[in-house]
Amino acid sequence: QLAGDYLNHLIGNDEREVFMVVFLDVRHRIIAYERLFLGTIDSSPVYPREIVKRVLYHNAAAVILAHNHPSGDPTPSDKDHQVTARIKDTLSLIETRLLDHLIISGSKWVSFADEGIL
Repeated sequence: QLAGDYLNHLIGNDEREVFMVVFLDVRHRIIAYERLFLGTIDSSPVYPREIVKRVLYHNAAAVILAHNHPSGDPTPSDKDHQVTARIKDTLSLIETRLLDHLIISGSKWVSFADEGIL
């Protein structure tokens, strides 16, 4: 709930799709958060390699992903599911946990963890 509220404040009303990563230590305390990818009104490129580079830079043990849907509908798309699975698999190779992926739109969001998707 706290992550959703905070990330909603950061990117919930952006007009373009923004993809963020929150980097966490072993006790799930925030080390840093970064807007890694910026897209258009309906998509954003996401490169797992770039996420791994930042995870290693911050020496993070876990991450929370978040991106917004400027359309107003936080329902995950098939592409959202595919990208999340690819990132989760990639992070597992460097022993980093993916705790959640939040899709934020306006004042609403969907949590992959809450939905049992992760």
